[in-house]
Amino acid sequence: MEFSLDNQTTFDVDLDILKQIASTVTTKDIELIVCYNDYIKELNQEFRQKDTPTDVLSFPYEDMPMIPLGSIVISVDFVNEKAEFYNHTPQEEFVLLFIHGILHLVGYDHEIDNGEHREKEEELIKQFNLPNSLIVRNN
Repeated sequence: MEFSLDNQTTFDVDLDILKQIASTVTTKDIELIVCYNDYIKELNQEFRQKDTPTDVLSFPYEDMPMIPLGSIVISVDFVNEKAEFYNHTPQEEFVLLFIHGILHLVGYDHEIDNGEHREKEEELIKQFNLPNSLIVRNN
């Protein structure tokens, strides 16, 4: 599995932990875009018709051999804001958002499922010893 990283910010992305997490749910390549609110707001407007920034977006690709799983876009503005609010590090917040995003890429959807997305997030959060704030937010 490989990561294609497009870091449009000064945020230091820890690819090692992201690769460890990703390898527990997929063997496919992933594109990761790290940006600021202005860029993610444009994507949110274009693809979800929501004229606001958001923390993370996931864009699954068609499931074909040799095609990456999809793209995950994370806003570091949200990372920093939520890390401060939930009293943990920006790195931890980034990883929590990555978990949320990659689970969307593999088919989980908290908007329509019966809690499976949240359960899988909780499993990965415990496995990688991360803060529980993502679970609290989604309740």
